[in-house]
Amino acid sequence: MICIGMLRRIRQDQTKINSNITLSRMDTDDKNTPLREGFLVKRGHLVHNWKARWFVLMSDKLLYYKYEGGKRDSCQRGKILLKDCVITCPFLEYENRPLVFKLLTKNGVDHFLEACSREERDDWADDITAAVAKLQPSEGGEVTKQQHPAGSQLHDINLSKVLDCMYDVHSGINMSNHMEQGSTYSNCFSGSAVVDWLVFMQLVLTRVEAMTLASALLEEGFLRPIGLKSAEALRTAGLSEQFMDDSTALYSFSDSLKKRGSVKAESSASAVELSGKVVKRGYLLKQGHRRKNWKVRLFVLRSQPSYLHYYDPTKDDISPAGGFSLRSCLVSSLGDNGVPSGVKGNIQGNLFKIITQSDTHYFMQAPTEQQKMDWIDAIRKQT
Repeated sequence: MICIGMLRRIRQDQTKINSNITLSRMDTDDKNTPLREGFLVKRGHLVHNWKARWFVLMSDKLLYYKYEGGKRDSCQRGKILLKDCVITCPFLEYENRPLVFKLLTKNGVDHFLEACSREERDDWADDITAAVAKLQPSEGGEVTKQQHPAGSQLHDINLSKVLDCMYDVHSGINMSNHMEQGSTYSNCFSGSAVVDWLVFMQLVLTRVEAMTLASALLEEGFLRPIGLKSAEALRTAGLSEQFMDDSTALYSFSDSLKKRGSVKAESSASAVELSGKVVKRGYLLKQGHRRKNWKVRLFVLRSQPSYLHYYDPTKDDISPAGGFSLRSCLVSSLGDNGVPSGVKGNIQGNLFKIITQSDTHYFMQAPTEQQKMDWIDAIRKQT
């Protein structure tokens, strides 16, 4: 099988990584202060589509969240541990995405992230680099390395390729429906099924190593717990006890592995519209005109002529999804107390509205109050 061949190559083309797969507990406290927050667009691991996520940089990790209806999910979508990470900025292998930078974790996993501007990209990379540097041992300090048992194979396994094989339609793990406390969960598998599969595919020698490898997949955000029992175990026990060889704890692949259909561009822009000087760029949440749902869009403000265009950051298409002239536009801040007329769904806050000359109303949300006021001031200068 193709996947078997891939498994045989896992240990041959893996870049040199730390020989210790660390099982750290999932942080659920608020003792750490975020170093930086904001939108970035992240490439999926298996299905290489791009999705906008809210990123929070902590001292030792980079967390990311999904936005639902304009409000950030309470459940994080993934975590990137920063210790021994390698940052490549800029990463120029994507022709239509010049604002990408890459993080390579110590487990050999690549994460591709895109910012809204060169300044934002470089600032993110600088802050992450500084955080990584602080995690390194001080000069002259000792670095202790945990030795693997004789014959252990965990030190040279590429997690991304393990996931590819695990997701393979022919030889990957079997997904099915499971019942738990009266609820049915589809396309999932048990913890013991993951351990069985890893041992059967000879990726590990023992079930203990399989539990360690499965926990590493969960730690990197490739797998996620589902069901009440798994969620409670994650909350109370942490990763080290979480992914036990358990037939009742349920898991599934990360949401980033699910293919989503693309949406056609709302309109096309003329060369004249796009000829103006770019004066401001950034990610904002925009309410749709038809479905009234909120989506992250990359907004680009131009002058001479004055236009505001917005792009779908999940697509490689360099054409705007929409835009309008700012001539005679009205822009105003909206209060966060209550839901203003014309606004639907869950609101995160920092709302403002633009009314065009043709009386079309655009509702946007900025990540912060300061960014909202900056956008309002910049737009007013072009009206």
